[in-house]
Amino acid sequence: QVEVVESGGGLVQAGGSLRLSCTASGRSFSRFATAWFRQAPGEEREFVAHISWSGASTHYADSVKGRFTISRDNAENTVHLQMNSLKPEDTAVYYCAVDPWGGATIQSYEYDYWGQGTQVTVSS
Repeated sequence: QVEVVESGGGLVQAGGSLRLSCTASGRSFSRFATAWFRQAPGEEREFVAHISWSGASTHYADSVKGRFTISRDNAENTVHLQMNSLKPEDTAVYYCAVDPWGGATIQSYEYDYWGQGTQVTVSS
């Protein structure tokens, strides 16, 4: 069993920044593919960013490219999502998902373990 916990959400004005963190239990965290998804009220969950187990490969949704950066610190069992130039349309609950087998990328069905989510609200 893998426990996933997100932190770092909050309220920020448009143009501001937030850094989300995701920690996951498991001795093989360095082998976990990890992604962030988000879900706004009344909307379906959507992909935001992915990082491979090694950190060598990353993917971003078009809507966040150039503004968000995903990174990982395997020594700390943590993945970060740095969010800059935030817009009101970034408002959503952000979820971290991990794939202990390391092969998942941008599809939500590839991930078996999810956190409870952290709220990000961007005011205009």
